[in-house]
Amino acid sequence: MSQPVIVSIPHHLGREEAARRIKSGLAAARTNYSALLNIREETWNGDSLVFNMSTFGQSAAGRIDIADDHVRLEVTLPWLLAKFAEKLTPAIRKEATLMLEKK
Repeated sequence: MSQPVIVSIPHHLGREEAARRIKSGLAAARTNYSALLNIREETWNGDSLVFNMSTFGQSAAGRIDIADDHVRLEVTLPWLLAKFAEKLTPAIRKEATLMLEKK
């Protein structure tokens, strides 16, 4: 099993607005990246999301925790994708930051 990739994105939105933007961004990601990304399970419990997804024929599981001043994403990638984790982390951080910046 590979080590999880953990990305923390700071924000100044407050918990509720950050959650709203993340939910909206995930809905947009389903549409915009449907050819590459399939979110098979999404379970919200308060300000935390547990999800299962697949990309490039590989499955991954993760969690998003929304706090007052940051969003923490933790995803455990299969070994094939984990080899690219170092290159994926900046892209993940960029997409999450864009979600939080959009109004």
